[in-house]
Amino acid sequence: MAGFSLFQDVMSSVMSHAARLPSLRFKQDDGALSLDEHAERVLSARGEASALLHAERMLKAYHHSEMAERIAFFHALLDNYCIDAAQVAAAAQQYASDQSSTHYSELFNALKSRRVRLFRRLNATRRGIVYLVGMRADLMKAIRAEPKLKPVDIDLNQLFRQWFNRGFLVMRPIDWTTPAHILEKIIAYEAVHEIGSWDELRMRLAPPDRRCFAFFHLSMEDEPLIFVEVALTNHIPAAIDKVLSSERETLQAEDATAAIFYSISNCQAGLAGISFGNFLIKQVAGDLKLALPNLKDFVTLSPVPGFMKWLGQAEFAEESAGQKVTDILVADPMLAQEESRAELEKDLPALAAQYLVKEKNSVGLPRDPVARFHLGNGARLERINYLGDTSARGLQQAAGLMVNYYYDLDKVEQYHEAFAEQKQVTAAKGVLKYL
Repeated sequence: MAGFSLFQDVMSSVMSHAARLPSLRFKQDDGALSLDEHAERVLSARGEASALLHAERMLKAYHHSEMAERIAFFHALLDNYCIDAAQVAAAAQQYASDQSSTHYSELFNALKSRRVRLFRRLNATRRGIVYLVGMRADLMKAIRAEPKLKPVDIDLNQLFRQWFNRGFLVMRPIDWTTPAHILEKIIAYEAVHEIGSWDELRMRLAPPDRRCFAFFHLSMEDEPLIFVEVALTNHIPAAIDKVLSSERETLQAEDATAAIFYSISNCQAGLAGISFGNFLIKQVAGDLKLALPNLKDFVTLSPVPGFMKWLGQAEFAEESAGQKVTDILVADPMLAQEESRAELEKDLPALAAQYLVKEKNSVGLPRDPVARFHLGNGARLERINYLGDTSARGLQQAAGLMVNYYYDLDKVEQYHEAFAEQKQVTAAKGVLKYL
């Protein structure tokens, strides 16, 4: 941690250079400016120092603006800050006739919209990237109502893929000694299994058989991007209650043979679509293997969030198992009747296997988002667990089912390539038998 702290201090010093530039005494007449007018000042500034000052003023104005003002600004970005199609066409024609470095540079610059230049200047400020992540979260909300704003998001998305690539990410362990303001965010951002109190958080971080790791960006040092919670066990669990139970028997880390990834939470709504989890899980698994050589199995205990929605939409024949299950769940959604459970225990895993292995979205990938994530990372669909999560949320999403995805560190790349190139779902025999 000491080495990381020193590195972080150095990087923070570099990133905050703009904030220490000599102060420029501009007339303070920008209080009534619209966000569009602020943006024009940022782009028209000739010197670096003046551009940074105007950028900081714009970000401050954005922070204090109402959503209606922000939506108006997004429309301005769409209409007035796009690429110049005529300029692009002319540059492309010149480059087609003479592929010189000059014409290439002109074409390259013509393809960059004014939005991109604006976002780059905003990002150069001390906490510009934090504001831009928040701005994209607002933009994505606006796009739901007005899809025509999507081109603005395309520019931000491409920039974020550059700014949040693996080289700018730092993995840090989260434990009970982590500063409280970061622990508060872990509680707030937990998206899979709610953390109801500080005592519950302590039970997930403090025991010797528990681990938590998060990715941070070098210019967002106090904002986790994604975190994963890990249980060290001597078996592969089938139910989340046993993993989270405060009455479980604590295991010493060196006695563990399995690392269970039981919760993975993305923290920043403005970074939706920017994948970090694949890097995080693989790095955590590799680091744990080095630290604890006895670990043999690296497995998730994952929800199946799309299952009940699919089951309700699927077209089953009246006599089919699917129709029986649907009828039972409608009549008995809390799975309370003992006579129903035998039928559900027999039929639900088979339907889940069909859903996870056979059902595809419009581009030929698994319909379930969690399945897409882990299979895309190179995991194997290992086991379907009946009544793995009997919480209200678990019953509502997946009739209580949970899934184990297995990360075989020797075959991760092989499975990843099969999924990426052939859209192949790799599943264990215990899953395939249902099909």
